[in-house]
Amino acid sequence: MALCIVLIVVCVILSAFFSASESALSALNHIRLKSMAGEGNKRAKAALWFEDHIASMVTTILIGNTLVNVAAATISVFFWKEVTPLLGNAALGAVSAAVMFAIVILFGEVTPKILAKKAPEKYVMIFAPLLRAFYYIFYPLNFVMKLVTRLLDKICKKKTEQTITDDELITIVDEAQTEGGLDEYEGKLIRSAIEFDDRTVVDILTPRVEVEAVELGTPMEEVLAIYRETGYTRLPVYRETIDNVVGVINEKDFLNIYLDGASSFDRIVTPVVCATPRMKISVLLRRLQKEKSHLAVVVDEFGGTMGVVTMEDIIEELVGEIWDEHDEVVENFAKVDENRYFVQGEVTLVDFFQFFGIRKDAAQFESVTLGGLMAQLAGKVPDVGEEVTFENLTLKVLAVEYYKVTQAEVTVGEIKQEESDKKRSKEE
Repeated sequence: MALCIVLIVVCVILSAFFSASESALSALNHIRLKSMAGEGNKRAKAALWFEDHIASMVTTILIGNTLVNVAAATISVFFWKEVTPLLGNAALGAVSAAVMFAIVILFGEVTPKILAKKAPEKYVMIFAPLLRAFYYIFYPLNFVMKLVTRLLDKICKKKTEQTITDDELITIVDEAQTEGGLDEYEGKLIRSAIEFDDRTVVDILTPRVEVEAVELGTPMEEVLAIYRETGYTRLPVYRETIDNVVGVINEKDFLNIYLDGASSFDRIVTPVVCATPRMKISVLLRRLQKEKSHLAVVVDEFGGTMGVVTMEDIIEELVGEIWDEHDEVVENFAKVDENRYFVQGEVTLVDFFQFFGIRKDAAQFESVTLGGLMAQLAGKVPDVGEEVTFENLTLKVLAVEYYKVTQAEVTVGEIKQEESDKKRSKEE
């Protein structure tokens, strides 16, 4: 009986060890472990061995945990078989067996897993030598399990590639920010970098109607006045019409030749980079770097000018708005009360959907901006005070300028089912 008690205690301790090891390996932060190893932590370097043997270690732990649990159950049967006649009450023996079962579950399974999950890296670094010892002890059984797994893979003929998606990376960043590992600015910067390659030129361009450009042959005084009025450092140059942009002039070069008394700026016009609306901004950034240019003209499928994109526009997608002394600070989203917001009409659909948590792809819509979306929903250029509905939002026009919506009021609320059904029946 004394031997049985000692063996049961040993089995419970081993069960706790294997359960804790399983939990620690599943929650192990390999990036944190590599960082510690890079700082010279020898235990962390030893623990990195498990990164290349994680599958084999999980199998080893499962084998060990199963063996000790079966052993504990078997020994318990012999123990209670000897104890029951001494106690003289079979019911008391059954109650004692239930208590033993609860002890194994509590101290051999649940508690070790909870404790190990709180500090998985520390646990693995401490018990790395013992875990590797069990790996070699159970290696024959582990080898057999590998053969069985390969056989099952061939029978099932199913191969799956496990890759981390952008959404999963953003979730990891959100968790790190919640736990305090990243501050708000760092989290926003990382999310912007992850989403950077998904943005296209059409999402960030300055539209044609807002582009300041000069025609070849424009008097020098007029060009100087445009520079003074706008504060821009570069101006597109066109021949006859803005759909025929031939280059760009730099303010510094212009001032140099103007002070020298030049009568024309033709000789300082440099070639312009052209981009398509659906070009990735990451591709355009590399091209601007290669061409040593800070401005690109966006052309549509007919060769007409849609607008321009600057290097600053692209960088702002990573670090946020960059204001200088010439920029007029405009708040795109202004909260009025609990459910109402004032939103600028030129806000892109990407930013609009992200702000209001709308799970739709902006690329599926013909419009690029909120003003364009409201015109698309209304079927015309909406008048001031006109309202349209989209998802759970009510969009009301506050200002219209040059046949485009410049400001809107957005009210967040639930769309009534009856109204939704009526709208659907009308469309049908």
